[in-house]
Amino acid sequence: MNASTSRKQQLLKRHRRNKRIGLMFALVVLVMSGVVVAWWLPLVLAVSGWVAHEAWFADHLFYSPKDDYQYSFPPFTQQPKVHLNAGRLRLDEGVMLDEGATLVLALRIKSNWLGRFIDPVVELSGGEHPDRQTFERGVNGLRYLNLSEQGDVLSRGELRLRGRFCRVQGEPTLWSFAAEEAKHRRVMVIAPHADDAELAAFGLYSRADDTWIVTLTAGEIEAEHYRKMGLDRIEAARLKGRLRAWDSIAVPRWAGVPQANCVQLGYFCLQLAAMQAAPGHPQGSREADLSDTRLFRQLNPFTLPGDADGAPTWNNLLADLRELIIRACPDVVVLPHPALDPHPDHVCAHDAVIQALEGLEWQPAVLLGYANHLHDNDRWPMGDAGAGVALPPYFDPIRPMHPISLPLGLAGQRDKAMALGMMHDLQPPAPFKRRLRRHIQRILAGRGGSPYGENEFFRKAVRRHELFWRL
Repeated sequence: MNASTSRKQQLLKRHRRNKRIGLMFALVVLVMSGVVVAWWLPLVLAVSGWVAHEAWFADHLFYSPKDDYQYSFPPFTQQPKVHLNAGRLRLDEGVMLDEGATLVLALRIKSNWLGRFIDPVVELSGGEHPDRQTFERGVNGLRYLNLSEQGDVLSRGELRLRGRFCRVQGEPTLWSFAAEEAKHRRVMVIAPHADDAELAAFGLYSRADDTWIVTLTAGEIEAEHYRKMGLDRIEAARLKGRLRAWDSIAVPRWAGVPQANCVQLGYFCLQLAAMQAAPGHPQGSREADLSDTRLFRQLNPFTLPGDADGAPTWNNLLADLRELIIRACPDVVVLPHPALDPHPDHVCAHDAVIQALEGLEWQPAVLLGYANHLHDNDRWPMGDAGAGVALPPYFDPIRPMHPISLPLGLAGQRDKAMALGMMHDLQPPAPFKRRLRRHIQRILAGRGGSPYGENEFFRKAVRRHELFWRL
């Protein structure tokens, strides 16, 4: 068990213990209020307590908001000297910033009492790209702002930082990472499931001259939405898998990716770890009663090694990936980051690409990692759709991280939102409890929804930055 997992387990145990104590205390209060005051008071208090929980205490954080984020960056990363005075951030005299660089500013953020109930925000103003970056309620620690669009205004000495429901404190530290150019390069995006490529990298891959989208699984499980149409469990899973296979091939066309460069490998959702554990042993679908991947590979523009027998094995997956890498010769491969994204299919997707590259005659120049699911905070990126993306919570200073932030303008955000809207898995309505929670949070906690769609990924992914990590 690593330190991150151990810390999360301790916090989870503490949370569960405090919750049990709180529930017991609340039960005593409810019983006493019913006996001493009035029979109807426990009902009022119970409803009020539930509403307060949904509004302010329902976030899932596997760390304390008072914990410092613990990043380290590669040796010799540029550190332009900056000073914060009366809310204005200034470079030292004579300091120059590289054009297009990813700029990360570390400083301490402390919420005020309202910041325990309304999300604390740091506003960036003074230039053509005003921004808002949001942090945890009750934050009181070291955090990392993304200033990547603010280089010009910072160079002019006009960048202002203002905390809402929080204060910025201490002497800030700035890091500058060289720009990563996607244009005029061959890019291959590895998507464990249909929509992962769009969530993480629509802006990046839509700007590349030559893009390949490779989706590893059909994503056929958890098909309850389709069972409501009268299908049984197996029929619903197969229909969902066929639809998501179609999405993985068709939706990238919205960004101009040729259909000939979109490939669906058709392996089965949440079975990659079992395949990896026994590389030669087939792992069938959990819900679709299938042990042949070829049902979900019919739209591919060419045959691959795994088409010979359709066996869902790790060896076939590696052979498919090697064939695709040799065919595409990508300069940049975009894949899940194993230290940030804990989804088992995402971790295995990363491992499969790394293993497939071993000894291969073509090697990409750059590997870029992404995180669509986060270890520590299920609301990250925090804040509203269209806002900036601050660096996520991270607590492993031994492993240096190299962030790459690519800007996405409003037109690109809208195109990305439309691409997500075409994905069938993001279309079903949210469960009633989740919709009710969002309504309560909108009224009591000031949290807004996304204008593009109901699914939470429309808020998380449609942002002014796409954040990657050079591996």
